[in-house]
Amino acid sequence: MIRVLLADDHALVRMGFRMLLANAQVDVVAEADSGEQACSEYARVQPDAVVMDLSMPGMGGMEAVRRILAQDPQARILALSAHEDTAHSQRVLRAGALGYLTKRAAPDALLAAVNAVARGETYVDSHTAQALAMAQVKGEASPAQMLSEREFAVFLQLARGHSVAQIAEHLNLSPSTVGTHLYHVKQKLGAGNQSALTLVALRWGLIEV
Repeated sequence: MIRVLLADDHALVRMGFRMLLANAQVDVVAEADSGEQACSEYARVQPDAVVMDLSMPGMGGMEAVRRILAQDPQARILALSAHEDTAHSQRVLRAGALGYLTKRAAPDALLAAVNAVARGETYVDSHTAQALAMAQVKGEASPAQMLSEREFAVFLQLARGHSVAQIAEHLNLSPSTVGTHLYHVKQKLGAGNQSALTLVALRWGLIEV
């Protein structure tokens, strides 16, 4: 059986995924409801694959992906997201995740994705793959593409209403470093304050209402 760590902050979602995976001979050996817990549980259980929701409290799923891969470069991670923008999929795959799946995908897609990632294969659902291809053909990109990886992480945290002190704690950065990143984010996106940054994130589908 494939041993999976399931990380999602919604208990009902985890229960549904766990039941679905159990029917396909996939064993959920640990669960997490935050990025911090996902990192600690990964170190504890050493699963064959990780199913990681990107939008979780605390550091979030994107940062957890980076930290798990820093611990274990061979980690096999499937990123899940309710967002259908291309920024999340591009960045998490670039960070080293093997797969990306939107939560609107059919149940069969989750099973196929988990099996592929557990084998060390890349998996991107058809909708995301098409969106990525069309964005490349049309040369379209959200403003977030101008940001570095750390700037993007700070931008998302701030857009979700977190303070500089909270962001520093979540991303393991000093407040002054967060302030520097924030300055660059505002300059690149032409936003003067937190509200403007939140509007940019909402307009481009980077966060949920």
